[in-house]
Amino acid sequence: MKVNREHALTSFGLPISSGAQRLKRGVECILAATAFVLCLPLMALTAAIVWFSLGPPLFFIQARAGLQMRVFTVAKFRTMTEACAPDGTLLPDALRQTKATALLRRLRFDELPQLLAILAGDMSMVGPRPLPIATVAAFGELGRMRCLVAPGMTGWAQVNGNTRLSDEQKIALDLWYVAHTNLWLDSRILFLTLKTLLAGERINADHLRVAEEFLDSRIGVLRSKAGGR
Repeated sequence: MKVNREHALTSFGLPISSGAQRLKRGVECILAATAFVLCLPLMALTAAIVWFSLGPPLFFIQARAGLQMRVFTVAKFRTMTEACAPDGTLLPDALRQTKATALLRRLRFDELPQLLAILAGDMSMVGPRPLPIATVAAFGELGRMRCLVAPGMTGWAQVNGNTRLSDEQKIALDLWYVAHTNLWLDSRILFLTLKTLLAGERINADHLRVAEEFLDSRIGVLRSKAGGR
């Protein structure tokens, strides 16, 4: 279902600024193009590690929900096998990785091909991470609100705990970002991403509390509006 961005933003109490969006798009195209060229040797090294660790195929490709729930294809370097338990279910992530591919995931080298998705206009440098369509749909209206901005290579949830967070905590942080997105915040997230890569993932309790309080207040507003109809 296509979301009317202006109506949804107004209902959720979020800012509307098409000029800022155009500026962000221009800046991130320059950054993505520069990063892609500079990272070509690193991507070649990553491809070689995947090839010798796991073999072909080199890429994991999946449909994800993008801006306004538009479906697009995301590509990453493959870092896990398809190994299954006796009952046919996939083994936990940690058991489907090698030491080398686990390091690639920690350093986020596997996500470098997504620079092309930024240049294509499907993703941004910063934004909520692109999720499978079924996952976004399971969040209902909050999932659609999350798609009011383009998904990003890194985001507010990724620099505030990422894999240490629950799904509910991640969506609270994502929606706080959607409501407060601006170039200064994006610059801060890019800096914190580098810090996270070096120091590891840590939950920022203050940022999480603010995001959860914001989400609770916005849900209350939406429910009161719905009840008044």
